[in-house]
Amino acid sequence: MWNERYAEPGFAYGTAPNDFLVDVERLFPRGARVLSLAEGEGRNAVWLAQQGHDVTGVDQSSVGLDKARALAAERGVVIDTVVADLTTFAIDEGAWDVIVSLWAHMPPAARAGLHARVASGLKPGGLFVLEAYTPAQTKRSTGGPRTPEMCMTAAALREELAGLAFERCLEGTRLVREGRYHDGESDVVEVLTRR
Repeated sequence: MWNERYAEPGFAYGTAPNDFLVDVERLFPRGARVLSLAEGEGRNAVWLAQQGHDVTGVDQSSVGLDKARALAAERGVVIDTVVADLTTFAIDEGAWDVIVSLWAHMPPAARAGLHARVASGLKPGGLFVLEAYTPAQTKRSTGGPRTPEMCMTAAALREELAGLAFERCLEGTRLVREGRYHDGESDVVEVLTRR
């Protein structure tokens, strides 16, 4: 599915970075080593590299990551990319200053396993940034999964990320304008945690 979507002309989710990521990036250490999960076509990884960070984007779509590297080259930066399934992707312990997860929707058991690896993959003081759709979003036609179990809630994330200190964990509605597949009022959860 994702190779097909990213093979469409243009950028499915645009080329501008996610608003929440832009808002919290000021908290990242200078030149942070950043792992971006479900990176897709590269808009977030490329923007982070433009801010001076050392970024690795992971996605299951080789087509998306090809476009990510092309976007990076067009903008004069370099990003590393890894084609991998997030359900089995190994995250080295204590290796990352920041891990970013934007719209990385997975079945609950797989997501809990990934989040456990995220928590151990952060350096002491490292940050985890997440934005996802909540189950309420399934009633809208503005983006995201069609099944509630693929969505996330603040309560579930507090359990899955119990070893991290929460600096922000909010559910709410906001306008999301990210290409043709995320466009309109959306029900989201935003999380910022620190190890």
